[in-house]
Amino acid sequence: MHDDLNWAIGGEAGDGIASTGKVFAQALSRAGRHVFTSKDFASRIRGGYTAYKVRTSVDRVQSVVDRLDVLIALTERTVEENMDELHDDSVIIYDGERTEFSDFEVPEGMIGLDVPLKSLAEDAGGALMRNIVALGAVCEVAEFPIENLDESLQKRFGSKGEKIVENNKEAARLGADYVDEHYADDVGTLDYELETTDNDYVLLNGDEAIGMGAIAAGCKFYAGYPITPATDVMTYLTGRIEEFGGHVVQAEDELSAINMALGAARAGARSMTATSGPGIDLMTETFGLVATSETPLVIADVMRSGPSTGMPTKQEQGDLNMLLYGGHGEIPRFVLAPTTVADCFHKTIEAFNLAEKYQTPVYLASDLAMAVTEQTFAPEEFDMDAVEIDRGKVVDEDDISAWQNEKDQFKPHAITEDGVSPRAFPGTEGGVHMSTGLEHDELGRRTEEEEERIEQVDKRERKVETAQEQEDWSPVEYGDADADTLVVSWGSNEGALVEALDLLEEEGVDVRVLSVPYIYPRPDLSEDVADAETTIVVECNATGQFADVIESDVLERVDRINKYNGVRFKADELAADIKEVIA
Repeated sequence: MHDDLNWAIGGEAGDGIASTGKVFAQALSRAGRHVFTSKDFASRIRGGYTAYKVRTSVDRVQSVVDRLDVLIALTERTVEENMDELHDDSVIIYDGERTEFSDFEVPEGMIGLDVPLKSLAEDAGGALMRNIVALGAVCEVAEFPIENLDESLQKRFGSKGEKIVENNKEAARLGADYVDEHYADDVGTLDYELETTDNDYVLLNGDEAIGMGAIAAGCKFYAGYPITPATDVMTYLTGRIEEFGGHVVQAEDELSAINMALGAARAGARSMTATSGPGIDLMTETFGLVATSETPLVIADVMRSGPSTGMPTKQEQGDLNMLLYGGHGEIPRFVLAPTTVADCFHKTIEAFNLAEKYQTPVYLASDLAMAVTEQTFAPEEFDMDAVEIDRGKVVDEDDISAWQNEKDQFKPHAITEDGVSPRAFPGTEGGVHMSTGLEHDELGRRTEEEEERIEQVDKRERKVETAQEQEDWSPVEYGDADADTLVVSWGSNEGALVEALDLLEEEGVDVRVLSVPYIYPRPDLSEDVADAETTIVVECNATGQFADVIESDVLERVDRINKYNGVRFKADELAADIKEVIA
């Protein structure tokens, strides 16, 4: 038996796949088990294959793998889609009473459980509960105490009334009883037993972690337009940020969203917006205004497959060049790329601090894989008491005179050694000022005077130089520090790489991994690459955008592992790819 269990439910979009998967994932986490989820869904409201996979263990899990132990198949296509992950003794739960399963043959070596999901659901009070019947059957197969489902069912259906909750509990038990009565001998040989613990875990996805980090950072204004896969940032903040004096505005489009966020930031509020690639395209003009006016703003880009509309529900890290170089002219910026779901929380806080400390726009580069993945963490991972807020070079009435000219006019774009000018919030006595998207002087007034132009451009660029000197841009290191093979990655690939290291170590292959959360400014990897015999850059895009950046930095060629079929990396897949490159 494996130490972990891989479970999935699949069917058509609109069949309640996501809500069913979330109920099971919550039940597992509340039972003190670690959880890592993944989703496969079509870009439509109804129809099209969709699936929700849960990997669970008492030990931490950080990746999906090419193995499926228990599958709830609501359609025959679900079995076909997952054949490459099913194995001998995999359990397939299906409803043989459905027309499309009338001629279904269980693949050789696997265990098929024909459970009348719809009929049992109707016995419990309604056909809509067929997925919950299937969850009850899974509990019996995996020897997972069905009582662990109760709290998740209460959370999912409590707002609909206790009668609905009790009906769902009954549906789950009918599913478990049916498997016990009809298939006890078949599943009794599997020796599954989902151990429970007393551990307390938080279960959340990357979008939720960004939202939670924004609240912890003191964000007071969020403006956004719904777009997959960034919408859950706004969903999380709505109804929560208001409790902390903040506001969420759903704008009519991405142009309005970033301009509203810019306005709130100019008014002194910590402000942000979140979108995906198509929205970043639209926001680019205002992004330049944000930088030129030296306004602190956080912009989350939750990447998806492109270009154009692309594949809205599929994984890709294809926006890197846009984030690094997008916009006309030369625009100072920071680009942060969280490497885990928990890091989405921490890097969001850091993004707000960097934005205000250096009065510069900050891109927060997440992606679909991280956005929709739910993962368990200990509550201490999100220690709100440890959060530090740095609002930068804010001046008040007591010290503003040092930043006024001989006419007592405030200089919001004063030339400074570190490139960071003083910042006065609206209402600050003596701090009245203006800023414009046109090139300006220290007072913020338009200018075309040559020396002033040079001074302002150099000043804005010095902010990045100052940050490079003052901040820690180090990568996160894993594996054997003395290994001849160096693997460099960025963003959400970290978890799969960490687990791939364990698989490689078992085969005697030593690898050093550097996971880079800072894309600009970024760490200097020249010595690391020079010390390695082989350097491999792993990323989810076709052209190797980060590999290009590394090659430009270190002036050496690197090997590349690229994936751009819309699916995230898996640990065993990466281990095999790394071995192939080394060979």
